[in-house]
Amino acid sequence: MHLRSFIALRLPLIALPLAMAAQSPTPPVAKRLPVASVLHGERRVDDYAYFKDRNHPETIPYLEAENRYTDAMMAHTAGLQQQLYDEMLAKIKEDDSQVPERRDGWYYYSRTEKGKPYPIYVRKRGSLGAKEEVYFDQNAEAEGHAFYALGGMEVSPDHQLLAVLVDTTGYEDFILRVRDLRKGTWLPDEIEQLSWGLAWANDNRTLFYMTPDSAKRGDAVWRHVLGTPRSADVKVYQDDDVLFNVNVRRSRNGEWILISSGSFTSSEWHLIPTDRPTERPRLVEGRRPGIEYEVEPGEGGLYLVTNEGAQNFRVMTAPLANPGRAQWKDWLAPRADVFVEGVMPFKHHVVVIERRDGLRRLRITALDGKRDTHEVTFPEAAYGVFPGENPQYEARALRFSYSSLVTPNTVFDYDMDRRTRIEQKRTEVPGYDPTRYEVERLYAIARDGTRIPISLVHRTGFVRDGKAPLLLYAYGSYGSTTEPTFSSQRFALVDRGFTYAIAHVRGGQEMGRPWYDDGKMLKKMNTFTDFIDVADHLVKERYTHPDRLAANGGSAGGLLMGVIANLRPELFKVVVADVPFVDVINTMLDASIPLTAQEWEQWGNPQKVEEYRYLKGYSPYDNVEAKAYPRMLVTSGLNDSRVGYFEPTKWVAKLRATKTDANPLLLKMHMGAGHGGSSGRYERLKEQAFRFAFIVDQINAGPIQ
Repeated sequence: MHLRSFIALRLPLIALPLAMAAQSPTPPVAKRLPVASVLHGERRVDDYAYFKDRNHPETIPYLEAENRYTDAMMAHTAGLQQQLYDEMLAKIKEDDSQVPERRDGWYYYSRTEKGKPYPIYVRKRGSLGAKEEVYFDQNAEAEGHAFYALGGMEVSPDHQLLAVLVDTTGYEDFILRVRDLRKGTWLPDEIEQLSWGLAWANDNRTLFYMTPDSAKRGDAVWRHVLGTPRSADVKVYQDDDVLFNVNVRRSRNGEWILISSGSFTSSEWHLIPTDRPTERPRLVEGRRPGIEYEVEPGEGGLYLVTNEGAQNFRVMTAPLANPGRAQWKDWLAPRADVFVEGVMPFKHHVVVIERRDGLRRLRITALDGKRDTHEVTFPEAAYGVFPGENPQYEARALRFSYSSLVTPNTVFDYDMDRRTRIEQKRTEVPGYDPTRYEVERLYAIARDGTRIPISLVHRTGFVRDGKAPLLLYAYGSYGSTTEPTFSSQRFALVDRGFTYAIAHVRGGQEMGRPWYDDGKMLKKMNTFTDFIDVADHLVKERYTHPDRLAANGGSAGGLLMGVIANLRPELFKVVVADVPFVDVINTMLDASIPLTAQEWEQWGNPQKVEEYRYLKGYSPYDNVEAKAYPRMLVTSGLNDSRVGYFEPTKWVAKLRATKTDANPLLLKMHMGAGHGGSSGRYERLKEQAFRFAFIVDQINAGPIQ
C-alpha cells in the first residue's frame, strides 16, 4: 500500500463543469419489496432485503446499473485518474526485492518485476552469493485467474516442500496445494474449502490445516498425511462454540503445533509436539469468562501474555510439563501505563512488544542470569515499528521494520547483545524528497474530555488558513491500531495541497486496552463522536474547512463513515466508505452470515433489548433520513465474505430514495473480488486512483446546479 507523489503546482485542481453536472445521467432506482418483522415489540420494514439473494432477478441487474452509472458520472475524471495512477506508479520501484531472511541454511525473499502484478518467491542455499531458485512464481500460477490471492505459504522443515492456501474468487475459500520443490511439480494432494491456518510437523509429510463452519468461522483443525486421501484425514480439534474462532500455527522454536481458540473476551490454547504429530492436543488452560491469554514456547517453558489481573496485560511463564493456571508465574508484572501487545522469545533473549503514550516500543531482556533489560528507541514523534517473523530461534539479532508518515519502510537488524542496529534496506521511493513534508502530532479534546491523538502530514510551509483540503481517515474497531506509517500513495493528494490526517479514535488500542474497551459494545458511540470531535478540532484550528474536508474508512471504518454521514453531514463535503459494514442490526440478527455470532461480543446482540436499542441508535442503514448528505463514494465486492455486498447496496438504495440533496452518490461494485478488492498490485493502484480522483474532483467541485 505504498506509492507516490508529484509537484502539486503542475497539477491544479479542475472544477467540475456546470454543463457536465446538468447532463449527469439518471441514477438507478431500486425496487422496494418490503419485508416486515417484529423485534422487541417494534415493527421493522426492510424495503431492500432481497438484495441479500444474489440470485434474485433484481440483484445483479441493479448492481450492473449502479456500475454503469458510476462509470458515467466519473467519465470526466478519466484523465485525472490516469494522472493519479501514473504519479503513484512513478513512486514505486517496480523491480524490487525484500531483504533475504535466513531460515536454517537457506535465504528466503520475494521480489517483483516491472509489469508483473504479483510477487515472485525465491531462495538461495548456503549464502547470499549462491544461485537464485524460484520456488513459487505467483504470476505464473495466477494465469487464467482474474483473482489470485494467498491465504498461507509454509515451507516444510526440510525445505523440500511448499504448502500454499489459494483463493481464486476473493471469498476466502482456500484450496490447499503442495509443491515438490526438488522437482518443481505439484503433488496430487489438493484439499478444498479450507480456512486460514497451516502448520508442518517435523516429519515433513504431516500437515495441519483448518476448515470453517457454514458461517466461515474457523472451527476445526485437521491432520493430513501427504499421499493419503482426504477421507483419511483426522480431526484433531473442534470448537462448536460460535463465539470462538480457531487457529493453528507452528511455534517459532519449531517444537510445537499451537492450536488457539478465542473469542473477543476469552481464549484457550492446545499444544501438539511437532516430532509426535499424532499425539492428542495438550490443553494449556481452559477458557474462563473475561480471561484472554496467548502462548509462545521459549527456553524452559511457555511465555504467556494475559489480561488476568491486568487490563493492559502482563507476561507470565508456565512449565511445559504442567502449564495450567496454578503454575503461572509473573515474568513481567502489569504496569498501568504500558500495554503489552505480545512476546517473542528467542534462545538467548525475550522481546516484549509493548505500547506507551500511543507508540510501540520493543523491550529486550537477556536470558543470561542477569536478566538485563533495555528498550529499543526510535527518533520520530510518531511512527510504526513491526517485528519481522524472525524464524531463527537461536538468533541474537532482531529484525524489525520502521516507518513514519514521511520515512519510507526501513528494515533493521538489531544486535540484542551489542544494542546496535544495522539498516538492511530502506524502501526506495523514486522522486521522493522527505524535506518537502512535515508531520504533526495533535490532540483533540473529545466531548467527554478525553484527548484523542491525531497524526497528520502536509507540505512544508503549510499555512493554517482554513483553505486547504484535508482527508481524514480512521478505523477504530476490534482493537486494531492505526499506526502513523508511510504510504507513498498519499502524496498524490498531499502534493495537490491536501493534508492527510489519521484520527486515532477509541475502538483501536493506540492508547492501551482501555482505549479499545471504551470503543466497543455499549460504548461504541465514542468511536463515532471521537471522529467528529477530531474533525471539528481540525476545522476550528483552521487546518481545513467543511467545504474542503473529506473522510474515509473501510469495513468497520466504513461503518464509521455511515454514522458520521448521518450525524454530521454538514461537516464533511466528501465521504468515501469502502466495503462498509452499515446494515448493523439485520446482519447481527443473522448468525448464518460470516463473522456475525462471534461479533456479538464486539458490537452487541440485537436479540437483547438493551443492545438492540443501542445498535439501533447508530446503525447507518436504520438511520438514513430525509436530509442533505455529503458527496459519497461507496465501494464493495460481490465476493466479499466479511461484509456482504448487500449491505452497501441496500444502504445506497435507501439513501437514493430518501436523501434530499443532488450531491453525487456512487456505488462501485467489484463483480469479481472480495473484501480487499483486486489481488494484483496494478489493479489495486487503479482502484486507489479512482478513489482519489473522486475526492479531488468533488472537493474542488462547485455547488450542484
